Amino acid sequence: MASSVLEATRAAHEDIERLERLVVRELQRDPANARDRLFQSHRVRHMLDLVISTSDKLVEIYEDKDGARKDEISSHLTAPVQSDIFPKYYERLKEIRDYHRRNHSARFISETDDYEELLKEEPAIEFTGEEAFGRYLDLHELYNEFINSKFGSLMEYSAYVGTFAQTEKILHSLKATRQYKEYLEHILEYLMSFMYRTEPLQDIDKIFTKLQSEFEEQWANGEVPGWENKGTEKKSESQESAVDLDYYNIVEELVELGPEKLKEALTARGLKGGGTVQQRAERLFLLKHTPLEQLDRKHFAKGDDLKKEIALVEVKMKRLCEILDEVIVRTKENAEKKLTLTYEEMEAEREEEEVQADSESDDEDQQIYNPLKLPMGWDGKPIPYWLYKLHGLGQEFKCEICGNHSYWGRRDYERHFKEWRHQHGMRCLGIPNTKNFNEITSIEEAKALWERIQAKQGLNKWRPDLEEEYEDKDGNIYNKKTYTDLQRQGLI
Repeated sequence: MASSVLEATRAAHEDIERLERLVVRELQRDPANARDRLFQSHRVRHMLDLVISTSDKLVEIYEDKDGARKDEISSHLTAPVQSDIFPKYYERLKEIRDYHRRNHSARFISETDDYEELLKEEPAIEFTGEEAFGRYLDLHELYNEFINSKFGSLMEYSAYVGTFAQTEKILHSLKATRQYKEYLEHILEYLMSFMYRTEPLQDIDKIFTKLQSEFEEQWANGEVPGWENKGTEKKSESQESAVDLDYYNIVEELVELGPEKLKEALTARGLKGGGTVQQRAERLFLLKHTPLEQLDRKHFAKGDDLKKEIALVEVKMKRLCEILDEVIVRTKENAEKKLTLTYEEMEAEREEEEVQADSESDDEDQQIYNPLKLPMGWDGKPIPYWLYKLHGLGQEFKCEICGNHSYWGRRDYERHFKEWRHQHGMRCLGIPNTKNFNEITSIEEAKALWERIQAKQGLNKWRPDLEEEYEDKDGNIYNKKTYTDLQRQGLI
């Protein structure tokens, strides 16, 4: 109930505590399958949003901008006259009864039931058919936008899925355009939407806040990946085309430098270089009495701001691609698989997925019987035993280079040599991760093989002193060292 400010405060604290308990209870429950896990995450996210909104209301109450809370507290602390105690008591009791008579839903039991319903509701999450309930990305619109743009090129959809995050392959002259910026913003918008739908508990705003602070420092030092030395180039240009303003006292003296010299000086400082000679000189003369950082933004060129905005969107997009790396790999594999299927086979596969999705809701309440402890498939059910034996998933392979990480089955073991964990381990050892080191999991074996390769490369290296051949006028063949010695002695 909220018949008073103090009662509203108490009720808000009670709601927050009840929501926190429901969140803990929901997270302690093991979801039956991937769909149930996604619904669970969305329910928890909804309850956390309620906690945040209720906490915001509490902050407004405690700020007490209208003074209502202070007046109510003072009225309770003021000692009433003995004759006024009971009239005030019954007056207060009448207010409470009237409030409950008007608001039948404001009861502890009904509120508890309302919150319990949060654990039973099924969130409405919209996915396209291509996304298959969050298993794959749907990049077809972005793919069409890419191949029809000036900076894009013709390629298959499966190739685009694997390379759309590799923006360093695009020329800088094509990047600094509004069209490219809009394209990046569309990618970022879609990836954020996909993240909100598939990983609702991921705090994207927190990730971007930390990323932006790191970006500002890297941009100032010219260390942003794909945009290296853009800041340092500007500094070096400024030094080369520097105009010492201490030697100039009036604008007319700067005019004598000429339009090209003035334009170079303005461009090196990031200012606009257009206009007449008089306008350029006046713009440059502003720096004599005003620091560059305090200068009005209208004097700066817009090209650098656009490049910085594009670089920031690129960094954000790549960060989301790192988080969604597994989904991108699945999407590429699915796109390549579809190239080998006929239309009838694709339709049959889609119908099978729909039937499995419909049957999941019926099986959610049933406990999964898995006495052999078989691995779970993508549908949240144990894989068939024959498939388990076929792939040898009972065999454990340990890799010392990966930090004694275990891989189950020959397929995962062979695939891991190209994955990030093994590549990171090889990089820490200072050894290139080439095909020569496949099937090598021991650190000592990898180091010994690398030493042998280096020694062998030293023997096979071409040595011109011994292997380069020379012929004298008589047709005799010598190597370079012998020929040079004989020539110095005058024998040839």
